[in-house]
Amino acid sequence: MKVSVIGTGKTGSAVAGLLGKQALCFDSKSNITAEKLTETDIAIIFVPGEAAEDVSKVVLESGVPAVWGTTGYAWPENLPDQVKNVNAKWVIGSNFSLGMNLIRKALNILGKGGVFLQDPEYHIHEVHHVDKKDAPSGTALSWQEWLGRDASISSDRQGDVKGIHNLHLQTNNESIYLKHEAHSRKLFAEGAIWTAEYLLKNPQIKPGVYPFSSIFDQAFSKLL
Repeated sequence: MKVSVIGTGKTGSAVAGLLGKQALCFDSKSNITAEKLTETDIAIIFVPGEAAEDVSKVVLESGVPAVWGTTGYAWPENLPDQVKNVNAKWVIGSNFSLGMNLIRKALNILGKGGVFLQDPEYHIHEVHHVDKKDAPSGTALSWQEWLGRDASISSDRQGDVKGIHNLHLQTNNESIYLKHEAHSRKLFAEGAIWTAEYLLKNPQIKPGVYPFSSIFDQAFSKLL
């Protein structure tokens, strides 16, 4: 598998490091062209939100499949049609931790199970490194979506924290806590590489745009 790694920030660099010679890297100074991208099997992209529009145009032109870890960007509503028109497959995720998808399932249960509790209140708190520009994090917003409940969200930026997410479910008589902490950005890099390999190994997946969670669920269902 030959991979175009677009974006060589903290997570992109971790992807490149794990891939080694399999990676063709592009940073902010590189001249990314569709021709160069077609020399690889797939692209893994971790660029900031402000760069997503320009990069996406080149990736669309190339027609290569892509795994996107960009957050803080509002994707156009017609993106699925654009991707289908070039017969490509894109996976977009705010957090490529495979363990985070187990958290997602737990959040689903805590959200639905709230009907058994009296006046439950939900609060999500996330902490990331000081260089992270979007707040709340894309993952915190995903937690609220997976929870399926109204929840207050707070954010903090400290040092080089890779990512800490907490849920506090509180009633008058009890509290429930759920926490996920990333110890290394290799966690996200491993998940993005796993996703790229899964896309390439499963040609039955139709062209279009998929959330990372749906790809995980498809793989997970094969274990049941």
